[in-house]
Amino acid sequence: MIIAGERSAIDRRTIFLALLSGLLLFLSFPKFGTGLLAWIAFVPLLWALQAKTPYQGFLTGFLTGFSAYIGIIYWIAYVVVHYGYLPLPVGIAVMLLLSAYLALYVALFAAGVVYFHGRGISPILAAPLLWTSLEYAKSHLLTGFPWENLGYSQYLYRPLIQAADITGVFGLSFAIVLINVVIFNVLNFWRSRTNRKRQARRIMAEVAAGCLVMVILFGYGIFRIGDVEKVLGQAPQMPVILVQGNIDQNIKWRPAFQEETIRIYKSLTRQAAPSAGGLIVWPETATPFFFQDQNEMHREVASLPRLTGDWLLFGSPRYERDGLDLVFLNSAFLLSPDGRIASQYDKVHLVPYGEYVPLRRFFPFINKLVAGIGDFRSGPGYEPLSMQGGDPPRKMGIMICYEGILPEAGRAYRQGGANLLVNITNDAWFGNTSAPYQHLSMTVFRSVENRLYLVRAANTGISAIIGPTGRIEARSALFEKATIAGTVRFMDRNTFYSTYGDVFVYGCILALILIFTVTIKKRSRNYD
Repeated sequence: MIIAGERSAIDRRTIFLALLSGLLLFLSFPKFGTGLLAWIAFVPLLWALQAKTPYQGFLTGFLTGFSAYIGIIYWIAYVVVHYGYLPLPVGIAVMLLLSAYLALYVALFAAGVVYFHGRGISPILAAPLLWTSLEYAKSHLLTGFPWENLGYSQYLYRPLIQAADITGVFGLSFAIVLINVVIFNVLNFWRSRTNRKRQARRIMAEVAAGCLVMVILFGYGIFRIGDVEKVLGQAPQMPVILVQGNIDQNIKWRPAFQEETIRIYKSLTRQAAPSAGGLIVWPETATPFFFQDQNEMHREVASLPRLTGDWLLFGSPRYERDGLDLVFLNSAFLLSPDGRIASQYDKVHLVPYGEYVPLRRFFPFINKLVAGIGDFRSGPGYEPLSMQGGDPPRKMGIMICYEGILPEAGRAYRQGGANLLVNITNDAWFGNTSAPYQHLSMTVFRSVENRLYLVRAANTGISAIIGPTGRIEARSALFEKATIAGTVRFMDRNTFYSTYGDVFVYGCILALILIFTVTIKKRSRNYD
């Protein structure tokens, strides 16, 4: 930082600035705000960190993170109360606890900025490296929670997000933090009355660096959009129909409503006038029964692809026998045009406390605290499902619900030869909160990272067709019965990201370790 002063306490001004940054971060994500706010969201926090100790920086950053995540994941309380059947105070407590955990990463970021500045490392270098490294840690530690990483806020700005096919979403997070630092330093320079001549050259260099980053992002983005769309124009295509049944979660699993559920899905599908040889996609657990059982409900579903001549993909619970016990899986079935099961996929990345209870053996009492959740077993791995007879061979990477926000799932499928990504989900759990909009925003990046079409069928919305440049070509509204008919095209080119993964992040972590090693012996200076 470039403003002088003695160390300051965490006063009302500091608290106000920290909360302001939290508000701006919250408003950067759907459905309440605009991603443009992310480019200035850290400026108040950086101002609040002036003349602070690392410990004070930690507390200030925690306040920013805590207030931001309360806004971003407030819907956790809704889910816990309405579908975990727990009292409202417990639901709020669960949400606050998770918000506090996530806020620790923002707190470490703020403390790190203060620490490195005290060792002579400018925030324009330290801040982006710290944020990117900590965001990666948040996405993987303790099963990981990559929900609304900073870069996801830009999902509507196509030129900006194209670099995700090189760096993943983390590269965009890096750029956002860097630009925040540049903006803060410029504002601080204008405000400063001392050492202006000495600081002017450094400020100009930082502004030039920030402009260069934005030129690279926009330039690469515009180039890649044109390049990908040119290739798509000559790529093989296939018709798809996405069916959104809008089945009320409160009655979905009632045996008396099973026939009505299938009637709704079949009726909506036939109204969309499918064409033979295409793909029909129903959402996660569209069949609220065990489809593997050869009963009348099974035959009712299997009759549809025989009638239309299409492939049918849908979600259904499944079970296997493990000795005397039954093991349950959250699965997707692919039916061929003759109505037979061509292949199936079992969900790999389960949601803790939503689909299974972690450490159940050591904490059996948890069962009683999370009433109403399932208990599933993970599938063997991300293996594409093949639709035989296509040219080129059509392989689908299936991502059930939460898996759509995992970059490693999309990458694994692309490496396995998938040329279409399919996300089936049931976002009815979230009600009319911001969560369905947030869920969609993250899914957009799986298309860009791997340059594949992604189709998304959601029980109550938002269903969508997303192109390889991240353009949402069609989408439904929430809580309506709907069908989306469209066309997908098959690209067969690996991207840098799908081949090499998060090497950009690994570079950031390595750089952070190097500057920490270099500075650890330096005499600490005041952060001023």
